[in-house]
Amino acid sequence: MKALTQTDFHFDGQKSVYHGKVRDVYNINDDLMVMVATDRISAFDVVLPKGIPYKGQVLNQIAAKFLDATSDICPNWKLATPDPMVTVGLKCEGFRVEMIIRSILTGSAWRAYKEGERELCGVKLPEGMRENQRFPEPIITPTTKADEGHDMNISREEIIKQGIVSAEDYALMEDYTRKLFKRGQEIAAQRGLILVDTKYEFGKRDGKVYLIDEIHTPDSSRYFYADGYEEKFEKGEPQKQLSKEFVRQWLIEHDFMNRPGDVMPEITDEYAESVSNRYIELYEHITGEKFDKTAEEGDIAARIERNVSNYLASRK
Repeated sequence: MKALTQTDFHFDGQKSVYHGKVRDVYNINDDLMVMVATDRISAFDVVLPKGIPYKGQVLNQIAAKFLDATSDICPNWKLATPDPMVTVGLKCEGFRVEMIIRSILTGSAWRAYKEGERELCGVKLPEGMRENQRFPEPIITPTTKADEGHDMNISREEIIKQGIVSAEDYALMEDYTRKLFKRGQEIAAQRGLILVDTKYEFGKRDGKVYLIDEIHTPDSSRYFYADGYEEKFEKGEPQKQLSKEFVRQWLIEHDFMNRPGDVMPEITDEYAESVSNRYIELYEHITGEKFDKTAEEGDIAARIERNVSNYLASRK
C-alpha cells in the first residue's frame, strides 16, 4: 500500500510552501492556496513515522463535501478539488485562533474535568458530569494557534483583550461556529452518527471573514455512533467512535504521549492498514458513498502535479 508522506512541487506562480503536520500548502501568487492533504498522521503534536494509505484522500474529499454543504452559512475558501488529495482555494489571512466546539464531555476536556477543572476557556462546567455526557448546549473552547508545540487554551475575553481577534470578528466567528456545527450534527445524524466536537479555522480576505482549512473530517472532529450511545453512557462503557482518538488511545496504551523520554512505538504495516481502514470506514459512513481507491494507483506525486498544473493553467 502506498502513502504520500512528503511533497516538493514547483507550480507555476509558486511563491512559497508551508509544510504542516499533515498538509503541505503552496502559495500561488499570494492569491491562491494549493492545499495537499498528505498521508502523514499526527497525534500529541508529533508526526508519526509512517504514513497512512488513503488518509489524505479521505480528509480532502470529506472536507470538500462539507465545505460545499455549508457554503450557504458562511463564505469559505474552496474553489476546486483538481485532485482527490488537493483543494485549491483563496488565500486568506488566517486568524491565530482555532474555534473548538463541543457537545459532549470527552477527550482532553474530560481529562481536565477528571483532574478537577471546572472552567474550560472561560466556560464554567457543571458539577457532577460523567465522561461522554452531553452538555446542556454546545460550548466553544477556543485555542490560540502555536507556531510549534501545543496550541494553548484561551478564553473569548482574552482573545479580544489581547487583540488577537477584534470583538466584531470574534462575534461573527462564534455565530458561524454554532451554525456550522448544527449543520454538521444534522448531516451526521442522517448517517447514524453524532458529531461530538470539532474545530474550525477562519481567515480574512478583502475585509471579509472566510471559513478556511478542512472541516468535519476525522482529524478535526470526533464522531460517535448514535446507535448504542445512551446505553453505553449509562453503563459507563467506552463509546464506539470514528475519529483519530483511537490512534491517541493506541499510543497511550503503548506509553507514548510525547512526554520527555517517551519512545514512539513501532508502527507496523498491519497497524497502518488498520488505521487506513478506519479512515475509509468514516468516509463511507459520513458521506453515504463508497470510497474510490483507484486514485492511489500509479505515481501519486506525479498525478497531483499534473492535475494541479492543469487546473492552474485553466484559470489563466
